Amino acid sequence: MADSSVDDIRAMSFEAALKELETIVQKLESGQAPLAESIAIYERGDALKAHCEALLKEAEMKIEKITLRGGQAVGTEPLDPQ
Repeated sequence: MADSSVDDIRAMSFEAALKELETIVQKLESGQAPLAESIAIYERGDALKAHCEALLKEAEMKIEKITLRGGQAVGTEPLDPQ
């Protein structure tokens, strides 16, 4: 895969990458794409999937749980303090 294609994917939002990935899956499932095109879009789909997974992991790491004291929020702490 060309570097410009990878850079293009890295710049995508989660929603844009997921939408393109869904389009690729539909195209592959339809069986209408020629073999060479199927291989190319499969490779792009794999890169999009990896990008989505990385963005989800990043978001997961940012999630914080609210610390409650007497029913009132008094601060936050990491969800998974590793």
